[in-house]
Amino acid sequence: MTLFVAGLPYDVDNAELQEIFEKFGAVKSAKVTLDRETGKSRGFGFVDMENDEDALQAIELLNEISLDRKGKPLVVKKAEDRPAASSRPGGFQNRPSRPNNNRFNRW
Repeated sequence: MTLFVAGLPYDVDNAELQEIFEKFGAVKSAKVTLDRETGKSRGFGFVDMENDEDALQAIELLNEISLDRKGKPLVVKKAEDRPAASSRPGGFQNRPSRPNNNRFNRW
């Protein structure tokens, strides 16, 4: 089961995220999402756990706890499947057609 984890302190890396969730069971992967431009953490990530029961226990015990002194609570829940690009708002199929107002370029 893949879990979505938000509210991560910005200094948590992949290894630390994996270490947090390994206390509940085997972790296939743990990935903190990074900003493309800065390379810094965006404060959320994904954890793929081998066993669904372990993942559900991690959700129950880690959701709404704080990992730092600032008191920012974690949000831990089952990750949702991402819709295909063509079905998301702003996808190619949802764009309005633009009339060709250029009288010099008719073809």
